[in-house]
Parts: sequence; structure tokens; C-alpha cells
Amino acid sequence: MAKGKKRNSPDLKSEKDYAKYFETIYQPPSLRDARRRGKEEVKIHYKYEIPDDVKNIGVGLKFYIRTYGCQMNEHDTEVMAGILTDLGYEPTVEEKDADVILLNTCAIRENAENKVFGEIGHLKALKREKPELILGVCGCMSQQESVVNRILQKHPQVDLIFGTHNIHRLPILLREAYYSKEMVVEVLSKEGDIIENLPRVRKGKISGWVNIMYGCDKFCTYCIVPYTRGKERSRMPKDIIEEVRQLAREGYQEVTLLGQNVNAYGKDFDFEYGLGHLMDEIRKIDIPRIRFTTSHPRDFDDHLIEVLAKGGNLVEHIHLPVQHGNSEILKLMGRVYTRDEYLELVRKIKAAIPNVVLTTDIIVGFPNETEEQFEDTLSLYREVGYDSAYTFIYSPREGTPAAKMKDDVPMAVKKERLQRLNALVNEIALDKNKRYENEVVEVLVQGESKKNSDVLTGYTRGNKVVHFHGPESLIGTLVDVRIKKAKTWTLDGELEEMLEVKSS
Repeated sequence: MAKGKKRNSPDLKSEKDYAKYFETIYQPPSLRDARRRGKEEVKIHYKYEIPDDVKNIGVGLKFYIRTYGCQMNEHDTEVMAGILTDLGYEPTVEEKDADVILLNTCAIRENAENKVFGEIGHLKALKREKPELILGVCGCMSQQESVVNRILQKHPQVDLIFGTHNIHRLPILLREAYYSKEMVVEVLSKEGDIIENLPRVRKGKISGWVNIMYGCDKFCTYCIVPYTRGKERSRMPKDIIEEVRQLAREGYQEVTLLGQNVNAYGKDFDFEYGLGHLMDEIRKIDIPRIRFTTSHPRDFDDHLIEVLAKGGNLVEHIHLPVQHGNSEILKLMGRVYTRDEYLELVRKIKAAIPNVVLTTDIIVGFPNETEEQFEDTLSLYREVGYDSAYTFIYSPREGTPAAKMKDDVPMAVKKERLQRLNALVNEIALDKNKRYENEVVEVLVQGESKKNSDVLTGYTRGNKVVHFHGPESLIGTLVDVRIKKAKTWTLDGELEEMLEVKSS
């Protein structure tokens, strides 16, 4: 759309038409509807086309997407970038140069929401300078009633709001944002169907995300994801396998299979096929490394362990969120396993994969957590011996059961407990890393270090960060590096020899 062109839809002639249109498309997000969702059939659509009236709408214009949150959001951003590119837009890394800005948001913690609203406020001045700029808010925050209402009431500079279930409708939503006199809002409470063959613009040619399923049915009491992402829906195995094969053909060195709970993959099929079956097929594809995230202990079955133990391109890093070390708190969290059951799962994994690298997520300060219960988390961490952990102070999410729980733990106590946990995490992480000193590890070289352009950075199979000196030509390859010095979160090494070079 040319700069300065008046917003006047060729299809919607009057104010009455606009009112009728928005009444049709505006469906407020509803946590209540999410809780009551049933087992409605999910359809798979393989044909994706851009409507004729929006083709080339972005020619001569630029887009910028800011991504918050998890790998699934990164995946969604790649899809939106692909759609915008197909519409003729070009990417830019500068907000001031963009004609379309999309904030792809995360709702899992209050801090993430605060950052987004801060950015919306910051962009108000740019919107004033460039009134034809389309500012959109999408992702998980958009699936919450309180967020949509806050934007409608306090942030008129936003032109477009859409959620997690209708990304494929971005071309149509952009058209309406250009021509409408009102903020365009399309947020669906019911999860959408599975849309295959959407365009993608992936970051680089080294590591690729492959989404294998959508949504989550676990309903942990503290988590908003089952409401913002909808029920569990698995992609068909053949579609996933073909996508991984295509990445192998394009020279990718690593693939990460994504899902809010990948271990539940296939549970919605009417035939027996789970994550273990999928991994067993994918491991036969000629691609050096296969990962998956994020898993829920409840669905981590023996067959999956058996398949992962075959090794090969299935890496030995497993992210296994425990969230807490006390069974009573785990029950309040709705995690559906006890401390002992989790430890038994860890025992099975370690027996089958002796060199496994385990990482986890832990929440500190859940409502009414006692000192004794917190100590259970510390003791579990020591017993498992994780290589690292993501640690957080509990953040209440509106609409979740935990948000209604009475909490008598002072914030000062929560912060002190987090410090103690992090001290233990750091201590064990350094101890684990020291075991790599003088060892030769396989490193997938990702690029130059952010702190020193003369140093290359890469990851081991166990997801350890390695820094070493080497030529730029090694980026995107697998190399041998001898570890000389271990730090808490990184390893410093020297290049031994190149294992394998595959041009992307």
C-alpha cells in the first residue's frame, strides 16, 4: 500500500458495513471456553493460497517482528516472516524503517507482559511520525481477555490484534488493518485446524525448528499455555518426516522438534503412534543432530527412552521440567506425578543413556511454599545432578487456578530462596563442566561470539556452549574441539580437527 493512501475499503462502503464486519470477526478470547473444550475433530489443510486482492500488498514496504518467549513463538515468527515475504514485504532490523511492526508476545510470566506493554508505549511516538505504520500485537498475550481489553482501552496506536490460532489469516488481517477505520481484532477462543505448507523464513541454514504438535492438555494450575495455545493437536507423521528430509536436503545440521508438550505427540491419533515412533523414523534421516523440546515427565514413556538410547543423531540432551521437588506442591501445581515418580523416571533415563545431559525448569515461591518444601527442591536438584536449570519466582496468571490460591510467602523470602537455588545451580553446573576439561567434544559452530568477533561459538550434543578460535569458514560445520577451561555456563577450547563439513 502506497504511503499516504487513505484507508477506505473497496468492499465495505459504509459505517454499517464496518460494524457488521467487526461483529462477525471479533471473537473475544475466553478462558472459560478453553476449559470447556471438547474433542472436536481437527482438520488438516494442505492448500494455502494468498487471496488475489492482497497479493503484492507489501511491495516496496518493510516489516519488523519482535519475538518474545519460547521456541514456539520463534517458529511462529518464521511463519509470519514467510507470509509477509510472499506478500512482497522485505525484512528490516530497524523499527523506524518498518511499515509493519508485529509484536509476537509471550504470556507465561508477568515480566514478559510488562516488556510488551512497554514496547507498545515506546512505539506510540513512531506511530505518530508514521501514521500509515501498521502496528500489530499477536501471540499468546492476545489470547487473554484482560490483555485485549487493555489494548482496546489504552493503546489506540495498535492497529491489529490476532492470536495463536489464525496466523495463516495474516494477509486478510493486514488488508483490513489498512482499510479499516477501527482497530482490527481477530482472536479465536477455539483452536484452529492444522494448516500445512505455510511459507517460512528460517533463521540461517544451520539449525531448524520443526513443529510436531500444537497446544497442551495438561492444565497445570499455574500455566496459561493450555488456554492460549488450545488443545493438543498432532501433525501427521508423514508431514513432519518430509519437512525434516527437506531440511536435510538443504544442508541443515540440526533439527529441534517442537511442541508445548512433545511427549504427548500422537495421543490424539486414532492409531498407535507416539513420539518414540516418530523419533525412531527421523533418526534414519541423514541429518547430524535431532533434538526435541519441551517434554512433560507424565508422558515420557519407556518406548521413547528405548529409542533415545539408540543414539546416533538423537542427541543425549533431555530437558525434563520438574518444577518443584515436593510432592504436595507438585499436586497443587497439577503436575500429576510425585517426587518419587519423577526420580524413578530419571533413574530409567540414566540407566539407558549413561551420558545423558539433563536440564530442567523450577518454580520458586509457589503459593504457601514452606521452607521445608523448598528444601525438598534443593535436595532433588542435588540428587538428579542437573547440568543446568531455568529458575523462576512464581508469577500468577489471571484465569489460572493458582492465581486464586492464597499466598502467604513474602516476596523477600521468595527472592532469597531463588538466590539459594541459583547458587546451587551454578555450583553443580561448574562441577559438571569441569569434567569436560581435556576432553574432545563435537561442536556445531553457530557463528562468531557476540563479545569477540575473533572467537567462534557453538554447541555440543549436550547443548553446552563452547568458545574457540577458528576461521569463519567453519560456521555451520561440525568440528572437534579440545576443552581447555571450564566456566559455569561456557567451555573454552582449541580446535582439534574438522569432523565433517557440509555446505549449507
